[in-house]
Amino acid sequence: MDEKIEISNVESAVLGLLLEKPMYGYEIEKIIEERKMRQWTEIAFSSIYYVLKKLEEKQIVESETENKCGRARKIYFATDLGKNIMRKKVKELISNYEKTISGFDLGMSNLDILSKEEAVECFENYIKSVEHVINRIYEVNSTVKKYNRPDHVLALSDRLLAHLNTEKEFIQEFKEKFKENEN
Repeated sequence: MDEKIEISNVESAVLGLLLEKPMYGYEIEKIIEERKMRQWTEIAFSSIYYVLKKLEEKQIVESETENKCGRARKIYFATDLGKNIMRKKVKELISNYEKTISGFDLGMSNLDILSKEEAVECFENYIKSVEHVINRIYEVNSTVKKYNRPDHVLALSDRLLAHLNTEKEFIQEFKEKFKENEN
């Protein structure tokens, strides 16, 4: 039966957290924020309970209602089926390259509608935005280290830093060549 069950990347992000330990929806949100997971996942705050409901419908996650301090709260936990599905998903995710679609590429394909000055200004703004993200990732790394997360979690930030530094270098070099070009 689990052969036919597919889960999205967003569902995988939530399920992965529940495989660490059972949690409340709000606790999942706190961990997503604490680990800065929105830097590399597409999960929005408003979708957590929707995703949990979908995972329950697929019998990948179950929940129990707990009464604490006069409040009823649902605690969610992964099922054995959920663990098997997640194993399959992780193997798939780390075995195959996934194409990234960037609005930057669309802009570059239409670069000729800008003046040289406008384009150079945009490249400089892009470089600044990449530098801003790089600085945020260094902050994420310090948070990850503070909580003694496993090396593979820190590698998420390191991988993104490698991509961003390469991106910054490419745009800087392209900007200089573009400025020199007389077209």
